[in-house]
Amino acid sequence: MTVVLAGGSVHAFAAGGMCQSASFEGETVAGQSFVQALGNGMVFDLEAVPAGWIVRVLPAAVVAGKAPRPAHDAAELATPPYNSVTPLAVTTDFSFRAQDAVAWNPRRFAFAGDAGSFLKFETAYKAFMANPQDAGAQEKLAEMAAAAPTGELQILDSKLVPGTANQAQMAAAVALHIEQTPHTVEQGGSPLGAVTWLKFRVTVHVPAGFVVAKGLRVDVKGCR
Repeated sequence: MTVVLAGGSVHAFAAGGMCQSASFEGETVAGQSFVQALGNGMVFDLEAVPAGWIVRVLPAAVVAGKAPRPAHDAAELATPPYNSVTPLAVTTDFSFRAQDAVAWNPRRFAFAGDAGSFLKFETAYKAFMANPQDAGAQEKLAEMAAAAPTGELQILDSKLVPGTANQAQMAAAVALHIEQTPHTVEQGGSPLGAVTWLKFRVTVHVPAGFVVAKGLRVDVKGCR
């Protein structure tokens, strides 16, 4: 996976040190969010929005309503580019049709693995946004993202009302797997269409010290 910041800086998300994989499956319908504890005080939230869903990772206290919601979540901060097309958005935003949203599969992302790391990401992000041309701020944020835990959202099945518009150029670059992604076409029509149901698997890759939440399937490889 790559990290792209303003100015075209590109960095690969590093896999080194991530020796545990934890996974779970779920399903949801349009307008309904899906929440699953990951561990280390962090929660996966496939948040329903009008155009589909957004992948978020938030501190458990925020999800429980015991802390205010931050301006940016732990996946958003660790998964550039910002304010642009993002793998976190399983939506019809940015002129993606419903079939494009499903065909971008899997969706790969990074996230802050605990509350302390999340605060450090917030600080680095603020410094970067204050001066996007500052090479040092860019490099700091990119290095943090490259070292962060990673995850994939794999769409296992879906139902969608297809969009009737021509495919947008941005969608064509990433929406490559519609034939390999199980889906059922429902009746209806609009320029962008809508995804009405998703079945998915989420896998996260985390370091040895990450305390995985109960109930997740865990695969430990090479932890010392």
